[in-house]
Amino acid sequence: MQYVVVFDTNILISALLTSTGTPFRCLALAKTGQVGSVTCQDILDEFSEKLVSKFKFSEAMGQAAANEVRSFSRIVKISKTLRAVPNDPDDDMVVECALSSGATHIVTGDKHLLSLTNYQDVAIVKAADFLVLISSATI
Repeated sequence: MQYVVVFDTNILISALLTSTGTPFRCLALAKTGQVGSVTCQDILDEFSEKLVSKFKFSEAMGQAAANEVRSFSRIVKISKTLRAVPNDPDDDMVVECALSSGATHIVTGDKHLLSLTNYQDVAIVKAADFLVLISSATI
């Protein structure tokens, strides 16, 4: 089975800032083509903006980080009309991106997304749980 994954912003940031750990390993699977990565412009914009505002990246560095994710991801358009995460509407874009792309998983550390566990046919999992799933699938 080919896994198709939407990585939320906190996973992207964690992977960028630490070259060890489960978020980094999840993105490495996408970069090497072992899993498919899907994102949307809204996630890339949030990723870049948070790098600049919270982690003091320059605008150019934030854009470069977003462009790297773009380089190994399929980009989908979302309508921004889905209401799936009542406690954090900002997370709706992640769910909508997954539904629009036919993703199998959302990989996140966000408690609001994780509380859903599934949305329609999309599993919502922590990075560590996704790695366990991938390793058991390749045995």
